[in-house]
Amino acid sequence: MKQRMNVSELAPEAYRAMLGLERYLAGSGLPHATRELVKIRVSQINGCAFCVDMHTHDAKAAGESDERLFSVVTWREAPFFSDAERAALALAEEATLLGDRGEKVPDAVWEEAAKHYEPEVLAALVVTISTINAWNRIAVTTRMTPGALRSQSG
Repeated sequence: MKQRMNVSELAPEAYRAMLGLERYLAGSGLPHATRELVKIRVSQINGCAFCVDMHTHDAKAAGESDERLFSVVTWREAPFFSDAERAALALAEEATLLGDRGEKVPDAVWEEAAKHYEPEVLAALVVTISTINAWNRIAVTTRMTPGALRSQSG
């Protein structure tokens, strides 16, 4: 597949605004590993090969284990995730699959996440989920090529 357009070139102010969200998230109290796991899982759900590729490589470079990366798609059955990470992944799935659910983000899912994260960190988790969903829509719509950023930088 060929990339349809480069949003960063055609809408640079919007792209910078999205990068501003990423800078905020990097400085938030949400653990880096949790952010990457959430980004990978949401990207898997949305079928965003570019983002799955990028965030899997980013997580690996930050020291994430192969076992955990291989198991993000099956996090409920895999023993490699903490209760807090499981709560974050459950919230990420519910918030990503809004159109597929009768009850939108069930109270039990929210309450479990709130048990593990202080309000400010929970807010950063919500922003992480929202931001990666937006990135996925940009990448899937424009057919961004997995590995393209690595080939530019290396």
